[in-house]
Amino acid sequence: MSKNNQGSMNGKGYYIALILCAVAIGISGYLYYQNANSDPIQANAPDASAAVTNPAEADVQAVATQPQSGSQSSQATKPTQGQSNAALKTASPVAGETVAAYAMDALSYNTTTRDWRVHNGIDIAAEAGTDVCAAADGTVYTVYEDETMGMTVVIRHDGGYTTQYSSLDAQVSVTPGESVQLGDVIGCVGQTALLESAIGDHVHFSVTHNDEAMDPAEFLGQN
Repeated sequence: MSKNNQGSMNGKGYYIALILCAVAIGISGYLYYQNANSDPIQANAPDASAAVTNPAEADVQAVATQPQSGSQSSQATKPTQGQSNAALKTASPVAGETVAAYAMDALSYNTTTRDWRVHNGIDIAAEAGTDVCAAADGTVYTVYEDETMGMTVVIRHDGGYTTQYSSLDAQVSVTPGESVQLGDVIGCVGQTALLESAIGDHVHFSVTHNDEAMDPAEFLGQN
């Protein structure tokens, strides 16, 4: 081969290599451009799991499944509570002098036992046979003869109040379960309380509120 032909071949090979390099650079650039544009598209693509945990949708579901009956039931019970706390119309079970006062915070002298002790009610002196009346509307809970307090009638009233009438005559006018109104006769004054026999004819009148002793004067002073 002549030197001219050899130089011609070397020149062509140079240009071919240059073209191949240009093509390679072009392909690489094209691929880079395609990859660069495809990443944002994938990043912005909607994700199914993200849609489930969308805060707005979670809030809506919480409100929709929230029970609404609780607030309604609490409002419905308010009138009942108000009625149970309403003051009762009351009156003394018998007219007479209070000869022994209520004393649960301090000891009082008992003339029958001749000692100092608490006193959970008041003793109202009255002539034997005098009518004893219900101190408020209610229902007779029990009638029994107590070993120390004598013939006793217990009446339950609205608002958690209970009244007890002791030292009554053996013949009472009411039976358990009977409804009574304020002023209805439930028995009469007697002298059956052995623990208070020195007082004479009287009624031992005591009151509890939610099973706790209270001063009968406060119960009678509600009006």
